[in-house]
Amino acid sequence: MSFLDCTCISSHSQVQSISIEEQYEDVSHQCSSSDVSPCSVLTDEDDITDLSTDPAHYQLLSQLGRGFNNLSQVSMARHTPSGRLVAVKNTNLDECTEDELLQLMNEVLLSRLFRHPNLLTSRLVFSSCCQLWVLSPLMSYGSADSLLRSCFPDGMSESLIAYLLYGVLRALEYLHHMGYVHRGVKASHVLLSAEGRVCLSGLQSVYSLMKDGKRMRAVFDMPQHSPSLLPWLSPELLRQDLHGYGVKSDIYSLGIVVCELVSGRVPFQDMPPTLMLLQKLRGSHCCLLDVPPYPLGDMGALKVSRSGVDSGIGESVATGSLTRTATAERPQSPSPKNHSATLHNLVQLCLQQQPERRPSATALLTHPFFRQVKKHTRDSFLSLMYPAVPVSCPPDTPPSGTPTQTCNTPSPTDPEPEDGMWDFS
Repeated sequence: MSFLDCTCISSHSQVQSISIEEQYEDVSHQCSSSDVSPCSVLTDEDDITDLSTDPAHYQLLSQLGRGFNNLSQVSMARHTPSGRLVAVKNTNLDECTEDELLQLMNEVLLSRLFRHPNLLTSRLVFSSCCQLWVLSPLMSYGSADSLLRSCFPDGMSESLIAYLLYGVLRALEYLHHMGYVHRGVKASHVLLSAEGRVCLSGLQSVYSLMKDGKRMRAVFDMPQHSPSLLPWLSPELLRQDLHGYGVKSDIYSLGIVVCELVSGRVPFQDMPPTLMLLQKLRGSHCCLLDVPPYPLGDMGALKVSRSGVDSGIGESVATGSLTRTATAERPQSPSPKNHSATLHNLVQLCLQQQPERRPSATALLTHPFFRQVKKHTRDSFLSLMYPAVPVSCPPDTPPSGTPTQTCNTPSPTDPEPEDGMWDFS
């Protein structure tokens, strides 16, 4: 029996017939039919369902990073019959525990169900020997986190931020409509293709609001790898009380991402976890750096964060300390920048202490800050990305080098990078 033939999935995922895919596709069209922005446009290169399921047809070119408790290797690969470049995540199933297998199965099943241009889903999954192969379109610009570290250390322009966030909101609108909360919205889960399509990844954190056929107003589960996610998690999720949390928790995380993209720093990052929790529960929240980022007083002596948690690939931060990072430091901006009133308002709305006061993803799509997005074309998108360039096939790649049919993780022809840059989870 193959990996995908298994029928047992974790208790929080709703078991549904395969016909539900048609419903998910219909909702995708409803959520994106009115959007003509380049950030949501699919191209022929994004459709990989017609590619073969023979591992011998894929040449691994370079390693992009690792994921899933360091059990998965993410590589750029060439489909040799067609010459197309794709992203491949290989996982050795023999090295996974039973809980990890269940989690991996949930991720694959949900990824095959969801259909939206702004969600990075895996439409082609197969197994060979003990290796699980998960193929995704290659997001050539990598993650927003890697862009901050490599090209925008002092933060991105408001136009680029609006472009990225608009795609993320389209994905959240779809997930929330389908009854799911993402719980892992952060810059390393925001990916960008060479054509300008924005994708939200990190589906391993997705949690269903459905129980016994009914949609729950709140859930109480704590996401895995929560220590590395703490800076982005909402107060109500961290509180873990009888009120629980819902989809508005993702809106709070989006507000943290805005601050991350604006300044190149993760708010609350260098605080001890206990102090971070206390500050969030007291209602202290970050703000843009042209105003004091923390309340004065006992917070004044804290160092402003200068680094990210991780690349989104590794999730390898030690659970006991959030000051150890898996990425290079982001340089500190020499001086504060002035930001528009609409951007300030967006952050204030997203970071409301009471979740019911935060707008929905659908409502935020009509916020004045995003009026500029639909004016963008392919050429204007490229101007926003300068000086970043998309990844390409490594030069002088040998024509062969297809993986062997063994239980060892296939090795790409290029050595792995110092920092993981992509999160195709």
